[in-house]
Amino acid sequence: MTPWHEQDVPAVPGAVAVVTGANTGLGLETTRVLAQRGATVVMACRDQGKAAAGRAALIAAGVPGQQLGTASLDLADQGSVERFADSFGHDRLDLLINNAGLMAVARSRTADGFETQFGVNHLGHLALTLRLLPLLNATAGARVVTLTSMGHRPGKIRLDDPNFERGHYGRWRAYFQSKLANILFTAELGRRLTAAGHDTLSTAAHPGYAATGLGKDGRPVARLIGVVNTAIGQPAAMGAVPTLRAATDPDAFQGALYGPHRVMFGPAVPEVPSAAARDASLAARLWGLSLELLAPAKVVFPG
Repeated sequence: MTPWHEQDVPAVPGAVAVVTGANTGLGLETTRVLAQRGATVVMACRDQGKAAAGRAALIAAGVPGQQLGTASLDLADQGSVERFADSFGHDRLDLLINNAGLMAVARSRTADGFETQFGVNHLGHLALTLRLLPLLNATAGARVVTLTSMGHRPGKIRLDDPNFERGHYGRWRAYFQSKLANILFTAELGRRLTAAGHDTLSTAAHPGYAATGLGKDGRPVARLIGVVNTAIGQPAAMGAVPTLRAATDPDAFQGALYGPHRVMFGPAVPEVPSAAARDASLAARLWGLSLELLAPAKVVFPG
């Protein structure tokens, strides 16, 4: 298929979108383009000061302020996820962009006791998606786009210990697990939506090697990678194009993955996930485990 650039993103007049982690990097660029194409975008961010600064930067760049809203969302806190979904003030939701994420952070726990990268990158977005799914399903042609990374390829799912409660914690192993979990979730959500008769699409994207804020919260190796990303990675605007294609390509299908056409750089093309990411049995087992872990927060698939 023909590679996409930013100019290939179609107009989406009247659409309502939620972009997590929208205050910087890929999320900010995704927000900019969707708003320029006519969407109203809710910038869902943990730090409201940074969200306000990101919104102000977009307005200064010419994006209409009335198309940009901000809302508090901490994916490391299931209570915050529930409050965001319960207070969502729109009567439609066309696009949910699960963009926020952490990379190779030190061993830590979310408010609910999950390993932080698994808890934020995977469980936080899974819970947000399922809580917003009734509204998505009530909106014709809605999509859920979940960001993964090239790191999904070496990833392994620790079904017996996903939160690294036993043995050595490897920050990169935890990150790769979370990114594989993202794409397994994308596929399983798509299968369940289709089985339930909904037309909502579940797609995935990865930015390749892009200049983003990932790594800045990590220890020396991760911070070094963050510096290198900034120095030689493709601009965040280009890194956001796979996300935008996953969100707006009229030819997208359930479980589709988009990434740069030269793997790490370039315009967006369809991509084949790893063999593990295409394992339907693994996806189903991860889905079941995830809902079991989220049971105290009363997170369920609404059907």
